[in-house]
Amino acid sequence: MWIDTHCHLDAHEFGGESLAVAARAVQDSVAMIVIPAVERGNFEVVRALAHAAPNASYALGIHPIYVPQATDDDLVLLRRLVEQAMADPRFVAIGEIGLDFFIPMLCEPAMRTKQEHFLREQLRIARDFDLPVLTHVRRSQDQVLKQVRQIRPAGGIAHAFNGSFQQAQNFIDLGFRLGFGGAMTFTRALQIRRLALELPLDAIVLETDAPDIAPSWIHPGRNSPEQLPAIGRMLAELRGMPEDDIRTASGQSALAAIPRLKNLLAS
Repeated sequence: MWIDTHCHLDAHEFGGESLAVAARAVQDSVAMIVIPAVERGNFEVVRALAHAAPNASYALGIHPIYVPQATDDDLVLLRRLVEQAMADPRFVAIGEIGLDFFIPMLCEPAMRTKQEHFLREQLRIARDFDLPVLTHVRRSQDQVLKQVRQIRPAGGIAHAFNGSFQQAQNFIDLGFRLGFGGAMTFTRALQIRRLALELPLDAIVLETDAPDIAPSWIHPGRNSPEQLPAIGRMLAELRGMPEDDIRTASGQSALAAIPRLKNLLAS
């Protein structure tokens, strides 16, 4: 089955059409869409959307880009909501969390320290509730790996992975899968395509990060989960494999990375 392991279906770019987009994705055989939160302001939004779309689930977390305005009260709220959500079958992970050392403002010393604090506290929440994490690792693979080694959540996904083979192996050794999406479809993305070709197939999950990271055939347009099967076909071409094998393998990898999806898809 096709599973979009990372899609911001609540984003304003969808212009109120999120449920229609999800429905079209079902028609394109996308069995599940995982919607990560990014800040306390959309915790309830992603939960409600996941319950409104029959092929959706959600994660709760504070994205590093939203850390500058976040407070420790947000972490307290997150822990309380996670505890409550454990009874909700559509709640599947902690995310999107991580570190971003691409945006200059986030690279300032005080903000790096605050990002690391928020990542550590959210990793602890994931560990305490035995949940996987959906991690943002933009120019921060080694720093995220350092925190994950120390706190050890129940695995997860390194979203939009663009690191080295050694960094990829380090994530795999920690029980993580690596997320590949639209960036893989560009011929100039040599390192990402090489990773997608040479990494173990059971270490790869597919994602759109919609509405962002549109694949080459619609760039610079709005991405959507409807594009996931075509992204999967690109991976099949890169690896010289049948599309059905990629669909099956990537779906199995997603279920291994996010175990709560299994019961949700079986229901």
